[in-house]
Amino acid sequence: MNYETQLLGDSAIIMDGDDRRRSRKKLIIGAGVVVALIAVAAAISMRGGDPAATPAPGAVAPVVTVTSPGQSTVARTVRATGSLAARVDMPVGVVGEGGMVSRVLVQPGDWVKAGQTLATIERSVQSEQVRSLAAQVEVARADAKLAQAQLDRAKALVGRGVISAADIDQRTATRAQAEARVRVAQAQLAEHRARTGRLDIRAPAAGLVLTRSVEPGQIVQAGSGVLFRMAKGGEMEMQAQVAEGDLATLRAGNSAVITPIGTDARIAGRVWQVSPVVDPQTRQGIARIAIPYDQAIRPGGFASATITSGSGNAPLLPESAVQSDPKGSFVCIINGKDQVERRNVTVGQVSDDGVAITSGITGAEKIVTSAGAFLTPGQKVKPEMAKGR
Repeated sequence: MNYETQLLGDSAIIMDGDDRRRSRKKLIIGAGVVVALIAVAAAISMRGGDPAATPAPGAVAPVVTVTSPGQSTVARTVRATGSLAARVDMPVGVVGEGGMVSRVLVQPGDWVKAGQTLATIERSVQSEQVRSLAAQVEVARADAKLAQAQLDRAKALVGRGVISAADIDQRTATRAQAEARVRVAQAQLAEHRARTGRLDIRAPAAGLVLTRSVEPGQIVQAGSGVLFRMAKGGEMEMQAQVAEGDLATLRAGNSAVITPIGTDARIAGRVWQVSPVVDPQTRQGIARIAIPYDQAIRPGGFASATITSGSGNAPLLPESAVQSDPKGSFVCIINGKDQVERRNVTVGQVSDDGVAITSGITGAEKIVTSAGAFLTPGQKVKPEMAKGR
């Protein structure tokens, strides 16, 4: 019994030792697997976290169309924003002595002629005064006519010795005084008529009525302020805020295209004044762009402008070649190893001919014309030059 027990005990010890060896082997294998997984994860992370970036062995490189645009003559443009206003803003108020407004004859948006009545002032008192002065003129004329008749009769009798020369002089002076009174009465009548005519509020020049701040029944006078605002000739302008560096490239006569905010309108204009000063706070100056009237223009509103400041040489690409993401605009170029590279660019003028690139490329590179969004940096491709290049 003791011998058997001893054998069984030794056997148990031997079996326990084998189990420990097998456990250690499993631990070693498990640790190896973990290390391998960590290495794979690190490799993926170093390649940008995209396992697909590593082409499968034997994969066929995709064919992409490329172009080398070179340099083309393109317009240099300056983009700016600013406010819309009347080119010549005319405030209209009371010119005469004022009174109660009886009628308002125009509304904002109406076109008026020079001198056209915008509003009338009640004038019953002034009209009576005019009639009174007109009657005084008639009285003065009658007195002058009588004085002339008396002088004529006296001259006929002076030869008979009935009338002395002194009487003739007296009657001549009486006639002159009567004629002077006629002229005074006429001047007073003309003055009062002119003052009455100035009661009406009239347009100082032809143009477009922008605002109206008067209503019938309102009492107005010389200190009442602005009652109407007009744009002389209907001419408008955009006061574009331009960066100091761009301001130096602008000249009077440069063409521009204006787009009021909230519309798709494209209104042609021309720079007519470039500010000689720069705001020391914003480092910007004003370029005033003259534009014709358009229904999309609202004085006081906001607009954007693209000003052509000249021309220069730059690569010109099709719009499909230029991509954008949160980091900005970019193109895909193919390097000497036929691998894709991302190149950040600055976009200039966009026209029917294409997109001008102001910086980032020289035009000698091989640039993917389309499908650049589906390529990844480092990817192997087969470039094929676009036809005509």
